[in-house]
Amino acid sequence: MYQKARDASVPLDTIERAIKRGTGELEGVRYEPVSYEGYAPCGVAVYVEALTDNRNRTGADIRSLFTRNGGSLAEPGAVAWQFERKGVVLLPGRVSEDELMLVVLEAGADDLTAEGDTWRITCEPGALGSVTAALQEADIEVESAELTMVPTTTVPLGSGDDAKRVLRVIDALDDHDDVQGVYANFDVPDDVLQAVEA
Repeated sequence: MYQKARDASVPLDTIERAIKRGTGELEGVRYEPVSYEGYAPCGVAVYVEALTDNRNRTGADIRSLFTRNGGSLAEPGAVAWQFERKGVVLLPGRVSEDELMLVVLEAGADDLTAEGDTWRITCEPGALGSVTAALQEADIEVESAELTMVPTTTVPLGSGDDAKRVLRVIDALDDHDDVQGVYANFDVPDDVLQAVEA
């Protein structure tokens, strides 16, 4: 998690504060997990997980971030049903599909998908450890392994303008100190995403 934050250029003091918050090292402060649900532009469902010492402050901040960036906060349960908690493992595409299938299916993987030059393995949350261990035992390099929320359906975004509007909401939420994870159900074609990033 630390390395993932560093790779995303999160400031060191923010990472250290989050670690202390998560381990309970900040005295006199009690943190609790809370989730928020809402919509980005184009009807994209957004599920936000946060860790906060003040629900009112964080709730107001999240509502404001949605509103200022063209989205809206929704009632609890409005979008959560569109996501499932899953284990997701990403691997470099150098391994053959047959070799991977033999290793991961026995370990409890549900799905194996090629995404460009990366393999994506999806499993139930409880199987993440056994799938990762099986890959390491087979000397297969693991890029990342994490528990995440996977959308059951996706909203296609065919234009760069739509993608920019949705990504603005996601980025704003992700930058909030209390937010631990932001999950959305949009799908942007590679060519549109490249045009947005350019």
